[in-house]
Parts: sequence; structure tokens; C-alpha cells
Amino acid sequence: MSSQTKPAKKYVETPLMKQYYAVKAVHPDAILLFRVGDFYETFGEDAIKASGILGITLTRRANGAASYVELAGFPYHAVDTYLPKLVRAGERVAICEQLEDPKQVKGLVKRGVIELVTPGVALGDNILANKENTFLASVCFGRKTTGVAFLDISTGEFYVAEGADNYVDKLISNLRPKEVLYQRGYEDRFAGAFGSKLYTYRLDEWVFSEDVNREKLCRQFGTRSLKGFGVDHMTCGIAAAGAILHYLEFTEHRDVGHIRSLSRLDQNDYVWVDKFTIRNLELFASNGAREKGSFAEVIDRTLTPMGGRLLKRWIAMPIVDPEKIDRRLDTVEILTHETDLAEALRDQVSLVGDLERIASRIAAARVTPRELVQLKNSLVAIETLKAAMESTDHDRLHALAGRLDLMVAVRERIAREIYPDPLNNQIQKGGVIADGVDPELDDLRRIVLHGKDYLQRIQQRESEATGIPSLKISYNNVFGYYIEVRNAHKDKVPASWIRKQTLTAAERYITEELKEYEEKILGAEEKMLRIELRLYNDLMAAISASLSELLRNAAAVAEIDCLQSFARLAVERRYVRPVLDRGPRIEIRQGRHPVIETLMPVGEEYIPNDVVLDDSEQQIMMITGPNMSGKSALLRQTALIILMAQMGSFVPAASAHIGVVDKIFTRVGASDNISQGESTFMVEMLESA
Repeated sequence: MSSQTKPAKKYVETPLMKQYYAVKAVHPDAILLFRVGDFYETFGEDAIKASGILGITLTRRANGAASYVELAGFPYHAVDTYLPKLVRAGERVAICEQLEDPKQVKGLVKRGVIELVTPGVALGDNILANKENTFLASVCFGRKTTGVAFLDISTGEFYVAEGADNYVDKLISNLRPKEVLYQRGYEDRFAGAFGSKLYTYRLDEWVFSEDVNREKLCRQFGTRSLKGFGVDHMTCGIAAAGAILHYLEFTEHRDVGHIRSLSRLDQNDYVWVDKFTIRNLELFASNGAREKGSFAEVIDRTLTPMGGRLLKRWIAMPIVDPEKIDRRLDTVEILTHETDLAEALRDQVSLVGDLERIASRIAAARVTPRELVQLKNSLVAIETLKAAMESTDHDRLHALAGRLDLMVAVRERIAREIYPDPLNNQIQKGGVIADGVDPELDDLRRIVLHGKDYLQRIQQRESEATGIPSLKISYNNVFGYYIEVRNAHKDKVPASWIRKQTLTAAERYITEELKEYEEKILGAEEKMLRIELRLYNDLMAAISASLSELLRNAAAVAEIDCLQSFARLAVERRYVRPVLDRGPRIEIRQGRHPVIETLMPVGEEYIPNDVVLDDSEQQIMMITGPNMSGKSALLRQTALIILMAQMGSFVPAASAHIGVVDKIFTRVGASDNISQGESTFMVEMLESA
């Protein structure tokens, strides 16, 4: 599915619509949310589209003589409700804000796009799924090879790879990007290699210039070359990765200090799991009607969003190095045997927030006060987590603990400068910076805090002086503080009071004393907000200097979370540790299907099976039996047990000895292709090829 569309028709241009079209011309393929006062408005074709997706009223407004324009809008404070709906519908959304204060400007307010939100570029919690990456992919077709890069701007994860089109197709299936960029003019090759179901956006060929993008990447990472990342030779991969950075600038996402490194995806490091295998094994989505029936959902015992995302990557990309696998298995074994230790680690891991996404919002200066408090609490939990792992006798846990940085200075500064429970979650509303941080702020707060007492004294004094017992002082936005007097006592009002409003049963007055007080109070509140914003920005800038440490903590906690998840699953389901080597033998005794056994009715148990394959005695197994006898289940369970073992997990069996594999293929039925006129045999031949 391509996002680029035909240009919209034009209407008679009033001054406002001229400004609208000037902005729309830069982003013709996006729905433009155009800020007008307290509303975001859409016009013309955008309005027709938005009203259908959001279910809001489509109206018309006059647009010059004998003309009208379609109009649909919603209040600006409802953007968090409506924006996710547009993005999930596959729309690109340009947010155009008023860049000047309407009170300070005569005539038309200056406006500009502050952010372009697309399916692959989003930072808002309301758009992102907690335990799922939102990858933006970029494909660069070269003469001899194809480069691909993946970036999740919300976490800072950045990957690059190169290879044949079928390898790039495998990676796209594994990482499941929400949006794919590629060169304009390569539509046929892209469709032939990757199909037509991906959400795509085409960029001009010059955007994929290798020399320009190499320099762009070095500038992003603050390095002189890319050799340290192991990608220096990947010309097409570098072109693809640089195109992503260009796209971030184009979408007005320029604050990307949390993107600190680039990781290479080497074809020889991971098991080849193609899109057909992912679908047939139901790794991420169930093919049936049942909810939460996918393999990933059934085995997930992670406690943090970071751990959940890492688990999905481990499922999609199992490793082939037995030594690396054994290091994971060693940790899982420790946690299955030492249940008290495992429970202590879980208690602390569960207190850690989504550090990756907090880091991205700090870099973009969008972090909320409560997220900073969550960061502080997470760092407290990390200190206890580190101490718990260091107190053991296990080198594997010591190695994990060594990757955790306590970030004491950051933690203490947040504790010192931010209220533990901020009054507001928006710094613009104040009530965030703690007492004792800034003397001027403390003084202004005292003025505002004791203001009610001052008003009470004025009310009591004037009531006694005038003999009006029902006199009261109130405030409204029209004329500020006022004294209200019931009609029965209006003859007692002093001549120095100035009448401002007459009501049915009362009259309202102001005095010079009240106006002076109002100026002092309102001035104090505005000044307090300015001081709080300045201190908050200073704090964000200070934390930004520690983003590398924060991201390392996120990666370490995610790994600990995944390993404790494997351990908990092993204890719950009676899994065993597999033995892995580089030999040609696969021997699984009493193997069970990890998903189906959880769906068995109460009182029934899954019937286990043995599978033995090697290169000398039994290279092929022929399985026969009637329908619904479990033939497909045996095929799938064998693939899943091998996949689990090479993820570093215990497996559902009495014992398992597995010679590591570099590819997993499964083909179980082809009913979903029959409607396309392809026989089962033809589909199997195409997939095998």
C-alpha cells in the first residue's frame, strides 16, 4: 500500500486558505491538522477523509463568493484521542500549529508544521504499543546487493543489513516495520521482492546517496567513520540508514540524541525464519479465531515493555552460536533452581519503567514530569537489582549486574528537583518543581499560597467597615477580583468602590486595593510558570548527557527480564534445559507443543512424542495418520522446540539434544492460497524456492 496520493482540488483562496494551501503544498499526501483557535481543522479532501475515519461531523463553510469548502474539526485538547485513529488507519498526519500568540498579533497568525506523524514515525504513548516495536524501514536497491535499515525512533534501536532481496524480505518479515521507505522508480522491483501489503513511502534517488549518508551517520554518532559499528563496507546499508535520518528531518523529528549507535544484522548470526514459517508457526499472530493464541503471547512472562519487545526479537531472530545460547541457558537454569533469588529479581524488574521510550522523549524534550519520577523510581529499583545479582556466587549474574549503571547523580537530581507526585503532568501548568530548588520560586509561591488569607482579611475588614455581613470577594476572567454585594445592602457601598456589573439580586464592585493585589498575584503565577519551565528544561538538558548510560541500562534490564521470563515459564510448564552443539543430531524425547498444551481442556494432557533425526541412521521421518491425529502439531512442535532452544529458553520435553540449525522451514496446509488460484503443491514449490 503506497501512501502517495493525487493532489487535492483547490477552492477560492481567502487569506486563511492561502496560508493553508502553502502548508499543504509541502505535505500533499498527509492529512493536515490546521490549528485555528482552540480547534484543529481539516479542509477539502482531508476533511472528507478525516470525518469518515474519526466519525466527526463534516460541514461546509463559505470560502469566497459563490464557493464553499468542506470542513471537519475537533478541539485541540482532543488530539490525543483522534491522532492515533488516523495513524492506525494508515494515514500520515501533519500537525500545523499557531507559531505566534494571537493576542500579540494583528491579522493572520503565523503557522507551521511542528510534526509529521506517520505509521513508522511516532513518539506518543497513545499511538505506540507497549510490548511492540514501531520500526521504520528503509530499502536501498543497489546493482549487486540490497541494503536495509530499521529504526524505532521511540526506543533508539537502529539496525542495518545487506544481502539478496530474499534476505531483506526475511528481515522485513521478522521485524515487521510499520512503514518502508524506498527509491522512487523502483516500484516494480519492490513489489516483486516484497509484495504489495506493506505501507510504503517513496523518496527521491538522491536521498539514498551513499557518500552523503555516510557523513550524516558519522555526524549523528559523533564519529569519524563507521568502522567501529562493523558496517563500513555496507554501501547500500549505509545509504538506507542515512535515508531514515533524512526522513526524520523531513517529518520534523530533529531531536534524536537518543539514537547513539548502529547494529549490524549479520545473516550468519541468526536462524533463517522466513515469513511463511512465521505465519505457519503462528509466532506472532494466531491463524485461528482464538485471542492470545500466538506463540509469543503464550510464552511471554516479561514484566517490562522493554523485555516484551526484546522477547519478540529473540523469537524472530534465534541465534546459531551454541556458546551464546549456553550463556542464556546458564542464567535461566540459575533462576529456575534459586526461586527466592528469581522472585527478588522479578520484584525489582517489575518496578522499572520503559527506559528506552523515556530516553527518546528526553531527547525530544517531550518527557512528562511523571515520566521523570518514573525514571527516578526505576533507577532506585536498578540499584537493588544490581545488588541482588552481585550478592550471588554466579558469574553470569555478575556479568549482567556489571552492565547496570546506577546513574546516582541523575537519580538524586530528579529526587531533589521534582515533586514525588507532581500536581500536573504538564510542565506548562506548573506544580512540578520541588520546594527549595529556587529561592525566587519559593517566594512567589508564598505570595500565591497566602493570597486567600489576604483576601479573607480584606473581606472581613470591609464587611465590618460597611456593615454588610453578606459581602464576599470572588474572581472571574472578565474583570478579575471583585466584591459582590446583595441588593439589600447596596446603599451601604462606599463611594470609592467602582461598580462593574449589575445582576438580578446583587451588584459587583472593584477597588484600587483589589486591582493592585490582582496584578501582584497574576504576575506571580506567570513568573512561577516561567521559572518552572526554565528549571525543567535545565534538568532535561542535564539528563540528556546521560542518555547512553540510560539506554545501556534499558538493554540490560530487558535481557534480565527475558531470562527471568524463560525461568518462570520453565517452572510453570515443567520445561527442561536442552543440550546444544554443532553436531548433525536432533533428539527430542517426550516433546510437547508449547501452545497447544496450554489450551487442553481440564483433565486432559497433551500426548508427547519423540523425534530423532541425524545424518546417518534417520534423515527423514514419514508421519501418517487420519485427520486431526496430530501430524501437523508434531511438525510444528519440533520446529518450535528447536526455535525455543536457540532463543536460549528451556523446552517442553523430557530431554532435548539439538544440533544447532541455521534455517527453519515449515509448510502446513495452503488453504489460504486456494482462493488465489494456487494449488497446495504450487504454493509449497514457490515457498521452497
